[in-house]
Amino acid sequence: MKALQIAASGMSAQQLRVDTIANNLANMSTTGYNARRAEFADLHYQQQTRAGAISATDGSMLPTGVQVGLGVRPAAVSMHLAQGASAMTGGELDVAIEGRGMLEVVLPDGRAAYTRDGALHRTGDGLIVTSDGFEVAPGITIPNDARALSINAEGEVWAYFRDRIEPERLGQFALASFTNEKGLEAIGSNLFVETEASGPAFVGDPGTDGLGTLRQGYLEESSVDAVREVTELIKAQRGYELNAKVITAADQILAATTQVR
Repeated sequence: MKALQIAASGMSAQQLRVDTIANNLANMSTTGYNARRAEFADLHYQQQTRAGAISATDGSMLPTGVQVGLGVRPAAVSMHLAQGASAMTGGELDVAIEGRGMLEVVLPDGRAAYTRDGALHRTGDGLIVTSDGFEVAPGITIPNDARALSINAEGEVWAYFRDRIEPERLGQFALASFTNEKGLEAIGSNLFVETEASGPAFVGDPGTDGLGTLRQGYLEESSVDAVREVTELIKAQRGYELNAKVITAADQILAATTQVR
């Protein structure tokens, strides 16, 4: 019986769905996190009688055939791109991206990574880095004697000093966008790297070429909708239970078959 394998594929699919929902709920408080959605596709069909075949009885054409499906398979786990709410933190190195774009980060091996997590910090040398200590391009260093910082909407970083009236411009953050942001590869720590599916990064100044702007003293919250996730969790649980019932029914049919004398 094919029902056992079909139902087993359904249970595996619902398990992946539950895993995806669990990851979304676990990241409800993750800065700049976008919810993921599990997507599925039906498996190959066995053509027992093809549509359009000629009937052997009177020579007429069959309007429909007999196609038996073989279950379901995972097709993708894609990001649901949405702007999260901006939460005020008051931190002078906290920046929320309002609109499209990601900050560029330099990994230890020299590769470029990208993030919407604007919770930035400074090292002992004054270099602006992420929470994991990765340098944020273009490598802006804050002088030790700077008493305050200002980051405007265009990403320009200005430092204020006690013995000066005019601030000093330290540099400017850039934002990167992609043709297909859903094609980016997540590597953890709120970081993504480009792939062939995402296309190359288009880097520009905030507020130009369709890129978003920066807001100092704010962080972008997760876009996870708790009510939606719980609703999807209930649907996935019921789907798992129904597929389990199919396996039970198939087992009972097989048991009845083996008892035939």
